[in-house]
Amino acid sequence: MKKKILCALLSATMVMSLFVGCGAKKTGDNIAGKDDYITVLVQGGSPAFEATQKTAEAFKEQTGYEVRVESVPYTGVYDKLKADITASTGAYDVATIDILWMAEFAQGLLPIDDLMTDEVVNDLMPGMLAGGQVDDVNYGMPVWTNCKILMYRTDLFEDPDEMAAFKSEYGYELAPPTTWQEYRDVAKFFTRDTNGDGETDLYGTGIFGKTDGDTACCWLEESVQAGAKPVVLGDDGEVLVNQKPYVDALTFLSDIVNEDKSCPPGAMEMASGEVSEMFYQGNLAMMLNWGHFYLAANNPETSKVAGKVATAPHLSGSAGVGAIPGPWYQVIPESSKKQEIAKEYVKFMYDNNELIMQNLGTAARKSLFEEYGKKEGYEFLADIQATLEGPATQNRAPIVEWNLIETEALVPAIQQALLKEKTPQEALDDAAEMIKDLLN
Repeated sequence: MKKKILCALLSATMVMSLFVGCGAKKTGDNIAGKDDYITVLVQGGSPAFEATQKTAEAFKEQTGYEVRVESVPYTGVYDKLKADITASTGAYDVATIDILWMAEFAQGLLPIDDLMTDEVVNDLMPGMLAGGQVDDVNYGMPVWTNCKILMYRTDLFEDPDEMAAFKSEYGYELAPPTTWQEYRDVAKFFTRDTNGDGETDLYGTGIFGKTDGDTACCWLEESVQAGAKPVVLGDDGEVLVNQKPYVDALTFLSDIVNEDKSCPPGAMEMASGEVSEMFYQGNLAMMLNWGHFYLAANNPETSKVAGKVATAPHLSGSAGVGAIPGPWYQVIPESSKKQEIAKEYVKFMYDNNELIMQNLGTAARKSLFEEYGKKEGYEFLADIQATLEGPATQNRAPIVEWNLIETEALVPAIQQALLKEKTPQEALDDAAEMIKDLLN
């Protein structure tokens, strides 16, 4: 009798332990202990990497799943995700990617339309939803957005002597430029030898000419301000890059380099990083650069002009204020064997988007822009938002061949014009033919 009672108690205990065990794992499609992790691919040292590290423990507490982070350089994210998608290995459950890669990878990604609720969509910054879509299907959950804005030195722009000298020379008040002509005027005015050694040591601005996506982005921003729409390719597939708005934009940049000489020599070796460093060192009066650089510009540990920097929206052309946003997204490879828990992780990271704001100085959610924009040190967020909401602001063309078009056609054309090897029209005519070849 005692043995029967003991067996019954043991059986009940075993059954209860099964229910307790199931209850301890709150969510997820893999409950087995040795498989309760997800692998997340991120760019090392990026805001996404920092946020992933900081939230890993909380996600494990919520779901029981460990977050294993694989961090690689920028190009490594592309290479590893492409290899994973091509071979369908399922090595990664989530990856944080640049908008540039969305169209190319879309066929190997899991649609996440169910995550894009009205609550999520209504809190996204302008252009973010469309940037994560291909053929109206949502593949990317926005992580952060960004765009270039104007940064300028208040110690120069607000100096009474500089203000009087500028008005005397140009006939209007010195102020942060809003148009192309004002930008050229101000850049020329501030380009000078400040210590009398015969060498120019202060330049008005910096121009991007390096073999880099930043160079194409910089030129495209002026192109959309001049009325380019859509970007590079028409809705019918027509190649647009040798039309007037694009030619005018490249002429504007070439004139700053070659006629005005109001940017440092060596533009072919400069993009956002190099130009920002010159600004931090006090060698530029202003720059058009990614908005989050304001934080470093006003940090005395990284900048000699800290405390003397302010911002304004990007420039305005005939089509109004415009820029090319630089958003990043979290995506789920379709080959992931843990798709449900991966989706939960993506939603979890969206809920914790504030960590991106704290680490980068920008984010994906409108509510965070509004909240942080009221805080000291985040004044630049209003100018990012104004630029993103500008009438000319557009995303790059969502096509598989974008990276090839940028590297093989657009950047070389820009460089040829900046070096005066070809006129802007000639360079862009050749680029248009190259793009046609790449698409065919």
